[in-house]
Amino acid sequence: MTNLAITANGLRKSYGDKVVLDGVDLTVPEGTIFSLLGPNGAGKTTAVKILSTLVSADPGTGDIRIGGHDLATDPQAVRAAIGVTGQFSAVDGLITGEENMLLMADLHHLPRNEGRRTAAELLERFDLTGAAKKPASTYSGGMRRRLDIAMTLVGDPRIIFLDEPTTGLDPRSRHTMWQIIRELVSGGVTVFLTTQYLEEADELADRIAVLNDGKIAAEGTAAELKRLIPGGHVRLRFTDPAAYQTAALTLRETTRDDEALSLQIPSDGSQRELRSLLDWLDSAGVEADELTVHTPDLDDVFFALTTGANIPSQSAQSKEAVR
Repeated sequence: MTNLAITANGLRKSYGDKVVLDGVDLTVPEGTIFSLLGPNGAGKTTAVKILSTLVSADPGTGDIRIGGHDLATDPQAVRAAIGVTGQFSAVDGLITGEENMLLMADLHHLPRNEGRRTAAELLERFDLTGAAKKPASTYSGGMRRRLDIAMTLVGDPRIIFLDEPTTGLDPRSRHTMWQIIRELVSGGVTVFLTTQYLEEADELADRIAVLNDGKIAAEGTAAELKRLIPGGHVRLRFTDPAAYQTAALTLRETTRDDEALSLQIPSDGSQRELRSLLDWLDSAGVEADELTVHTPDLDDVFFALTTGANIPSQSAQSKEAVR
């Protein structure tokens, strides 16, 4: 049986008349990456603050357990088991990277020698040794984010909350951060990730939940969520007008583009459907110059679930092309 790192039942939070979380249920197995998606103001950061003991849930919330500890009755045990990297860096720019690390070691009450050893090991792990003696204010955005997570790891937490950890980073720094997160999980750490980058959730998360209007609109793996949304299709493009007309008149349920000489055929992209289509093209002696398979991506899922409409895939990426 899989051990659970985080469970929350009926999570509720309001600020005045504004309902932010309206009975949210969360289950996160140990050693996995769980991503919470949602539009701005959906309550992602509020959920992180509650689960990390920074704010209290409203009355009526059910049981919340973090690392096996009851959040309501043993918040100190929860704090000892977790690390938190918020949207805004906790790095003090007036002191060096090493001093930031040693400050965290002092806050965790580590003996002096152990604190120095831990700081040195983490600075090396995050490729910050060369900059350790420099003021953190001189660090790039990616370096500050790496230092921020290194500081989070000083207490050796087994559960880490990362609230939009790559916001504002350039693509190279973002990919470096992704590798760091993967390495943490390979070491048995559980990561609860909020992000505005759908590609990030697709790349990293074992499971994804989409938060909208205070409720979980859908939850599953990236592949499971993509299958919720219509819009998958095969696109055939022709240069021979006669071949185009033959295919357009024979194939069923096609959407024509006479100007581009292309046909769009609804499809789930399965091998069986593709084989059937290719067999038909061969038997009819029709040759398409390009065949492209399109499947819905997380952008489609996000927009559909947060607007209440099943939006056909407009931004879906081409997954396979045969020329």
